Amino acid sequence: MAKKKCPDCQECLPAWLAAFGDLMSLLLCFFVLLLSMSSMDAKKISEAIGSLSGAMSVLEGGTKTEISKRRIQESTPIESQDESTETVNKITQAVLDANEMMEKGHGPTISLEEAQEGFVIKLPASLLFKSGSAVIENEDALLFLKRVALIIEELPNDMEVSVKGHTDNQGPGNKSPFKDNWELSSARAISVLQELLLDGVDPSRISAAGYAEFTPLATNATESGREKNRRVELHFFGKKSEKEAQAKRSILDKASSK
Repeated sequence: MAKKKCPDCQECLPAWLAAFGDLMSLLLCFFVLLLSMSSMDAKKISEAIGSLSGAMSVLEGGTKTEISKRRIQESTPIESQDESTETVNKITQAVLDANEMMEKGHGPTISLEEAQEGFVIKLPASLLFKSGSAVIENEDALLFLKRVALIIEELPNDMEVSVKGHTDNQGPGNKSPFKDNWELSSARAISVLQELLLDGVDPSRISAAGYAEFTPLATNATESGREKNRRVELHFFGKKSEKEAQAKRSILDKASSK
């Protein structure tokens, strides 16, 4: 009986096709790495290209094949941005909760705004004090300040808080213990500051000042405008660098020497 003949073996793929497939896989990994580095940091991209250069032996400048120890030790700005974003989210939620509790959505509300060096919480004076008074009597406002104090404790150590009192152009009134708006605005700012201190805020991170009627937000010609101007603001900002402080001292030294 005749034996069956074995079928012819299939020819192997060309050798160049395997190398081409490897190259395409490496290129795909390269573009995935670029996409994953959302910060678009030039140093990180250079390190990634160097690593791929060492693996592929094709790209130029492939001498740096690993991330330097100095790079690992350096802090990235993304982390600080994430922390500040988380803090602002907590403050925003606290403001929303406070506005929901106080006056049940009617009347003046607490607001949160971004500033050049941080952010600002604006507290309408009517939510904190009676007319011509600097005593905080609203329990919901006191609870809000306690919540703010807890958030301040979570802030980085280089963040400070400045409490600023403001009034309209009307005087405190005959029944008020304060003779003018300077005393009233300063007393209200100090009252908020003292409440934050009682709630555990570090005294070295907070300050207070009164501005009377000289930094209005709206016109004092209408009652609604005057109501907006009567407020206490909490300014959150970072400490100025040592270089800026030295520059200011040098300017003062030059001025005093003249």
